[in-house]
Amino acid sequence: MLRKEFLKNISLLAGAGLAAPLLSSYQTNSFANLKIKKGLGYWMIQEDLSILDKFKLVKDLGFHGIEFNAPLEVPIKELIDARDKTGIELPSLVNKDHWNRPLSDPDPKVRKFIVESVVKTVQETKMLGGNTVLVVPGIVNEKVSYETAWKNSIATIRQILPKIENTGVNIGIENVWNNFLISPVEAKKYLEEINHPAVGWYFDIGNVMRYGWPEHWIETLGTKILKFHIKEFSRQKMNNEGLSKGFGVELTKGDIDWAKVMKSIQDIKYKGEWMTLEVGGGDRTHLQKLSDQFDTILGHINS
Repeated sequence: MLRKEFLKNISLLAGAGLAAPLLSSYQTNSFANLKIKKGLGYWMIQEDLSILDKFKLVKDLGFHGIEFNAPLEVPIKELIDARDKTGIELPSLVNKDHWNRPLSDPDPKVRKFIVESVVKTVQETKMLGGNTVLVVPGIVNEKVSYETAWKNSIATIRQILPKIENTGVNIGIENVWNNFLISPVEAKKYLEEINHPAVGWYFDIGNVMRYGWPEHWIETLGTKILKFHIKEFSRQKMNNEGLSKGFGVELTKGDIDWAKVMKSIQDIKYKGEWMTLEVGGGDRTHLQKLSDQFDTILGHINS
């Protein structure tokens, strides 16, 4: 429905007291040409339901999409059926092998395995109607130097690209706690060295709080950001209780300045549409709370 027609119909419904909920729903997801769809990870849905009923639940709670880990363990036909019956989209998959068999590994056999795994994930993403596969770029540790990780990671990405170029699916590199690509300028340089339109960034807003500010990364990576993961983070809890404890805070209750983050997303004219929750899951009540908190975050976008 065109905006003009929508607003005309809203005015007709106003006398019946129906305009407010419809208009609120419209404004939640469309802000001055910035379209945002709400997603969540499949593993977050902790209700004893069939796949189809989980899709229905997600839709009832105000989400638009679900993200799975892959290669898939769930029959792909079942996911397509649930997608088609509910309208819930499957915009992206997260490769599940990139931690145990990283792109940066010194062993060529390990790198060969991850190439095949990522290619399979891309193929599954295409079948589901998605356009992005999340991939961790590598790991730096006492056995793998930064220089080695850089060279191996880029070389492995370049092995993947010829196998996926005609799929229409992109590789989204995510910032994680892997001791690698830990500044926005470095992340941009990494993408520039690969220099391929099918490789961009899957930006995790919460992950970066350990050593930076998300609005800085968004400014630097700009249009190379394909999608966003949403988490909250408390630096106080990190400092007082331990690194991973920083995530133990509710959405909107931590140190992320969501107003600044959303302004940055507007400033880069984000076209990826999706922002997907990656936080502790639960039952219907918990997921409804997360959906409401998500809406509060989106409310910082100026319409």
